[in-house]
Amino acid sequence: MFDFVRNNKRILQFVLLLLIIPSFVLVGVESYQNRGDSGAGVATVDGRKITQQEWDDAQRKQIDQARQQMGPQFDQKLFDTPEAKREVLENLVAERAVNAEIARSNLTVGDTSIAKAIAEMGAFKKPDGSFDMDAYRAALAAQGMTAPVFEARMRRDMAIQQLAGSVQATAFVPRSVASRVSDINDQEREVQELIFPAAQYLAQVKVTDDMVKAFYDKNASLFQIPESVKAEYIVLDAGAVESQVTVSDAEIAQFYETNKKRFTTPEQRTASHILITKAQGAKPAEEAAAKAKAEAVLAEVRKNPADFAAIAKSQSQDAESASRGGDLGPIERGTFGKSMEDAIYGLKEGEISGIVPSEFGYHIIKLTSIKPQTQKSLADAKDEIAAEVKKSKLSKKYSELAEQFNNSVYEQSDSLKPTADKLGLKIQTAENLNRKPNPQLGAAPFNNEKFLTALFSTDAIKNKRNTEAVEVAPAVLIAGRVVEFHPASKLPMAQVEPQIRQRVTQEEALRLARQAGEAKLAAAKASGDATGFGEAKVLSRTRQPAINTAGALAVFKADVTKLPAYVGVELPGQGYGVYRIGKVSQPAQPDAARRAQEAQQIGGLVGQAELYNFVEAIKAKSKVKINVAKGEEAAKAQ
Repeated sequence: MFDFVRNNKRILQFVLLLLIIPSFVLVGVESYQNRGDSGAGVATVDGRKITQQEWDDAQRKQIDQARQQMGPQFDQKLFDTPEAKREVLENLVAERAVNAEIARSNLTVGDTSIAKAIAEMGAFKKPDGSFDMDAYRAALAAQGMTAPVFEARMRRDMAIQQLAGSVQATAFVPRSVASRVSDINDQEREVQELIFPAAQYLAQVKVTDDMVKAFYDKNASLFQIPESVKAEYIVLDAGAVESQVTVSDAEIAQFYETNKKRFTTPEQRTASHILITKAQGAKPAEEAAAKAKAEAVLAEVRKNPADFAAIAKSQSQDAESASRGGDLGPIERGTFGKSMEDAIYGLKEGEISGIVPSEFGYHIIKLTSIKPQTQKSLADAKDEIAAEVKKSKLSKKYSELAEQFNNSVYEQSDSLKPTADKLGLKIQTAENLNRKPNPQLGAAPFNNEKFLTALFSTDAIKNKRNTEAVEVAPAVLIAGRVVEFHPASKLPMAQVEPQIRQRVTQEEALRLARQAGEAKLAAAKASGDATGFGEAKVLSRTRQPAINTAGALAVFKADVTKLPAYVGVELPGQGYGVYRIGKVSQPAQPDAARRAQEAQQIGGLVGQAELYNFVEAIKAKSKVKINVAKGEEAAKAQ
């Protein structure tokens, strides 16, 4: 759910900080706080443990997210280092410290704000823009959550947002700093270019046999053929299991009866309100003044009930709902506090309440509509139930077969056939597999580093035994057996001589081009002569370069305190470029919109830095104890 909230509302905006990695997905707040071992935990913050289980969960969550985002480029080794695991633990410490600061600061988020945030989530909206309660309840049920737990999580996340926003709002960037950055980006340099193409020097290059042999000997690694194997393999995945699982009408009916409440949409009401706030701990006189104002507004509403929305916009002190004419959106029992709920459910459609007190102040409520409770029929729910029951049975069946798969490939390690026959799997073949995954093979199950490591083990190569079962993705197991092993070798020089001659010719031509270019650069610096240079071009950092990218980078790194200035640079694969900078200026009409955007971006970066420093300060004042020494992460975090 935490992912769901973030993806729809972007509640946490700790950009670039990697501050909070949610490690308590799909569990209640209380269970999260109380999970874990009975020992000291891997860390404590103000006396509260972070358990080994929480750390493990956070790492798995991070790896799963990275696997989804990176696809075939995902490399788990990056996340299996002690440094990566330590970072996850540090993030959990930061998260716990921030939560403690929120509690100390008494940051709260009202029920109205929670309801509005949920109502505005795109995933819970119907095509007409109204709130889809069925989708909301189904999403919670699918995650095994209740509305109170979801809303408690929302409340906490939005409090973090408030804290982050208030800190970032303190960031200040002097106008002169932002202006200086924009001036640097706007700066224009008038440049003339002289290229010495390597192609012009190819005819001067004479490659000897000795040069070919010297290149071959010096660059032996370029001509290595890595060891490789031809392997048989079998895969157990959801597709292999699916044909073995069916769902009967009786199972669907039983699920429906057992979970009938899930297919019930309770009565839903929509209401609007006007709120006159009172401060927490307000004195009696202040409470009386707030109530008197509420009574005056109520009198106005009673007098002009049709103007409720207009009065709410002008009088309500709940800014969020006031902008919508007091509209609170769809409401179910449990959405608001008892006094408001009793009032809303005690009204008839179109009625207006009296003064309703709550912890936030005094409300005047108008009930705008009532949607009666509905019950989805078995026929309407059949497909949904069948899919869910099948998913559950598939998971259970996969677990059963995975255990058999693991045991069988180990116990009958001289062949994959017994396992394939027993589980109805197909033996497949892959050739020319190396120790490292081949990017061109993408996410093929055999193109996995852990599986390839198993294939190249001594037991697999020398003894021709099955590999162990390797999980290469969630619910995807693979086991293999080496059929042929080809040791590493080196391509004979005669086979690669044409390529070497071509390579050496190119390198020699580039060397000659660089030599000529450097001579011209030295002469130009000495004399200031512009002979041979092309027409002047104007470059700036904010426009596509009118010259080679490597040349443009060199031009803007050049010292222009004295003009004309000259700079030379090797142009990879092309030759050598010499550049004459004759003029440096600012544009006559700077792009005001872009400069404003740059100032905003700089402010954002400073705000992020302020937020990072704030979190570090919170950690520093919290009583933090990490019980895992640096270097022990690989052993402790599994």
